[in-house]
Amino acid sequence: MERKLTAILCADVFGYSRLMGKNEEATLRSLSSSRKLIDSLIEQHRGRFVNSAGDSVLAEFASVVNAVQCAVEIQATLKTENANLPSDRRMEFRIGVNLGDVMVDGEQIYGDGVNVAARLESLAEPGGICISGKVHDEIRSKLALGYQDLGAQQVKNITEPVRVFRVMLEGGTANATRTTAKAKERSLRKQWRGGVFSLAGLALIAAVIVFVQHLSLKPPATSASIPAAQSPALPLPDKPSIAVLPFTNLSGDREQEYFSDGITDDLTTALSRLPGLFVIDRNSAFTYKGKPVKAQQVSRELGVRYVLEGSVRKEADQVRITAQLADATTGADLWAVHYDRPLRDIFALQDEIVQRIVTTLNLQLDLMQRGADVRQTTDNLEAYDNFLRGLVYIWSLTKGDNAKARQMFEKAIGLDPKYARAYAALGYCYWVAWAHQWSHDPHFLDRALQLEQQTIALDDSLAFAHMALGQIYLYKKQYDQATAEAERAIALDPNSAFGYRALAFIMNWSGKPAEGIGLAEKAMRVDPRNRDYYLWLEGGSYTQMGRYEEAIPILKRHLARYPNSFGAHYILVLDYTELGREDEARAEATEVLRLSPNFSLDAEKRLNPQKDQTVANRFYADLRKAGLK
Repeated sequence: MERKLTAILCADVFGYSRLMGKNEEATLRSLSSSRKLIDSLIEQHRGRFVNSAGDSVLAEFASVVNAVQCAVEIQATLKTENANLPSDRRMEFRIGVNLGDVMVDGEQIYGDGVNVAARLESLAEPGGICISGKVHDEIRSKLALGYQDLGAQQVKNITEPVRVFRVMLEGGTANATRTTAKAKERSLRKQWRGGVFSLAGLALIAAVIVFVQHLSLKPPATSASIPAAQSPALPLPDKPSIAVLPFTNLSGDREQEYFSDGITDDLTTALSRLPGLFVIDRNSAFTYKGKPVKAQQVSRELGVRYVLEGSVRKEADQVRITAQLADATTGADLWAVHYDRPLRDIFALQDEIVQRIVTTLNLQLDLMQRGADVRQTTDNLEAYDNFLRGLVYIWSLTKGDNAKARQMFEKAIGLDPKYARAYAALGYCYWVAWAHQWSHDPHFLDRALQLEQQTIALDDSLAFAHMALGQIYLYKKQYDQATAEAERAIALDPNSAFGYRALAFIMNWSGKPAEGIGLAEKAMRVDPRNRDYYLWLEGGSYTQMGRYEEAIPILKRHLARYPNSFGAHYILVLDYTELGREDEARAEATEVLRLSPNFSLDAEKRLNPQKDQTVANRFYADLRKAGLK
């Protein structure tokens, strides 16, 4: 995973639920107008729009000074705009700015650096700005602003208190206050100090990250903005093709985001199970989250003919869903539907949407396939809600949140002992904890295996459980079982990028790397917005085949987008050593130690699932020759 230090600006509308309740249409018009101003100012101050969900905006800046200047100008501009509106219609934003370490996966960023910015925003007054102590340290002598020291604040889901300053926008007398001690730097990923990160360990963690993207009904905390430059249009597949764009959360409550994302994921998964339909992986679809985009652009960039989009509003025990299907090649709407239903009908409602798409696209399905539906697997809505909330904790990839996720899934199972998806997610949590060495319990991997097997006993049709089993069996060195489970996952969900990725990963380690190349390319096609991610896997295949010259440029392309990709630097050590390019091998070994200072060959040998021990020993010798011990 790439990491970087960046300035993060987070903003949302104060009283958004109240405004929507009074007049939805007027509020949405005002929000759209405000967003245009904000987006323009972000660009002017050399920032990058990252994401927007409902009334929120997230942006990042290379310069802390630019981030704060942008925040100040946003508030000044919006104040002028609000002067023309009645007091009960004013669109007043709160803004938080933080300087923090974030994790990067493609064009996505997430972690406590983002979370702290969101908490600062919630502490700001309407029309105001709050900044962290780290931001204050950087800008106090550079900008002619006043600051009010609010002291150390304990904020939600952040372990250490955060030093908070209010930016004085109205000529206040408070001066920039020197902090007596810098805020403690909180590690997002303690496992970087664990000394267990070898090629096998990092590759497993990379698998974990993509795995959670496939499972999660909550997308990454942020998602990428749409690049301005147009790339060549992808050709349409030889069968009907569709992308399900993230449904918009209209509940007026950011905490309900998990539910609208869950609807999107359930629909995507149900459609993916249909063999007569090409469906874009949810990871590519979610790069458009919160970004107004034309259907024709989606068609060009994803190579699909149809686009499904919509919105969700969940209130108490009622849910309102709108859905719209368009021919993305022309932009023409094919149909639009609107549902107001009791929450208990949520699965049947989604089934209606799926069946309507099947009918519209004239898919040639046999009777069994026409029965494809949204995987309910529970009649207990409270269990379902706990399951969705557990997935939010899974995404953070921290030891504490992994434990919280297990608690939520165990609670769901307690409410419904036959809830297959909850067992699958709980087993996954144990696997993640084992992979990251968060527990010294040697039985965690066995517990993960037991839970996934229990899932299959309850519902053999869950592709996710078969994918997890494939990965677990690989690290137990049961190669035939690993292959069979991954192939079963693809048969159940032929449009899953992770399914292809998981099988390619297994092929590489079990002595069939040539097959891994084709599988990696299939993953790229169903997840085209993240295709560079899979290049490390393809480069690894060429390395396993002894085609080192071909592996190097592929891995270099991957590193151009993911410069802190541990696995790619590691594999390059092998490639350069095998080619006798010792200086370059040592340079890559230096990168390995930069990213994992406690790297050890002993840990590599414990985790490495390589089937051919002769190959493994040769690579260990390469690592040692390059200076790794």
